[in-house]
Amino acid sequence: MNIQTASRLGQVEEYYFSRKLREIAQMRAEGKDVLNLGIGSPDLPPAPEVIETLHQASSSAGNHGYQSYNGIPELRQAFADWYRNWFEVELDPNTEILPLIGSKEGIMHISMTYLEAGDEVLVPNPGYPTYSAVARLTGASIRHYNLEADKGWFPDLDALGQEDLSKVKIMWINYPNMPTGTPASKEFFSDLVDFARKHEILIINDNPYAFILNDEPLSLLSVPGAMDVAMELNSLSKSHNMAGWRAGMLAGKKEFLQDVLRFKSNMDSGMFRPLQMAAAKALSLPESWYRDLNAVYTGRRSKVFALLDQLGCTYNTDQVGMFVWAETPEQYPDGYALSDEVLEKAHVFITPGGIFGSSGTPYIRVSLCSTEAVFAEALDRIKSAF
Repeated sequence: MNIQTASRLGQVEEYYFSRKLREIAQMRAEGKDVLNLGIGSPDLPPAPEVIETLHQASSSAGNHGYQSYNGIPELRQAFADWYRNWFEVELDPNTEILPLIGSKEGIMHISMTYLEAGDEVLVPNPGYPTYSAVARLTGASIRHYNLEADKGWFPDLDALGQEDLSKVKIMWINYPNMPTGTPASKEFFSDLVDFARKHEILIINDNPYAFILNDEPLSLLSVPGAMDVAMELNSLSKSHNMAGWRAGMLAGKKEFLQDVLRFKSNMDSGMFRPLQMAAAKALSLPESWYRDLNAVYTGRRSKVFALLDQLGCTYNTDQVGMFVWAETPEQYPDGYALSDEVLEKAHVFITPGGIFGSSGTPYIRVSLCSTEAVFAEALDRIKSAF
């Protein structure tokens, strides 16, 4: 049989890490011990009380049925309390919070709700590849806006505002930024709200890194007027070591969330109730949880800095989040070349920055999701190989 894929898949490639993991698996099958420093999948467990909540709730026979499309009230209230306590943002748990099966799901739901052929979407370069992939699935056209080091890795809103933006419906932003590690800025967020209002563009801030090595968690929705022009995605994946649990949320005004729910309700039947109860417990963890988590990442980051120094890379020590973004030395044409050489000679995988867009080509990105012992081993290998 010759069954053709839908045309919408024509420009959508397999995710880079999906392909790279197969390559690493093949190297390991050949007996090569590859250290993977590329993927941001937390290796630490959630808090014990979160796991215990899941265990206890799973023991109840009444917790295994289909769930509401907009989450249990306890989880929505927990998200509302979390945003009030940490971001100083007041959200109505009944109408302005939509729990999601991970924020990546939310990127698809938002895009499918608002975008279609003829529309345009503003996507950061460098930026999370899923923004572009999902836009292509909707049939919308992608307009990349560049993030550059000499502008602090923020978009030039004045220059962007001089362009014809009449077909643009959505602008994706991601602060704290991945992959560059740039922290959020209240001033930038305020300018962004004005920009969105002037050009009638819906802004979506993807905000999963707010608590990692970041002393000032910030939400776009804390800016006056932001609720009229923006929504924000958040997740427990990084902040609470729950990446595989798939627990996230979308915050925004009632009308926006009702639009998204019309699409979402045709795609899933809600999260497993015990998981939602455990997520609510995670959102109530004290400040000491975040402090202890960041102490671990601080130690790991110092090891990564040493590794990058050995490779001759340059980097900003003030970046935040779960990765370190670094510029490759002059002898390499791009981050791909350095990444490939390190993998071949030292059997250490580091992500090339070019997978995040052309503006990331001269860079590499190292994940902090390995133990200090692993980073020490990677450093020893690189010293020996280079």
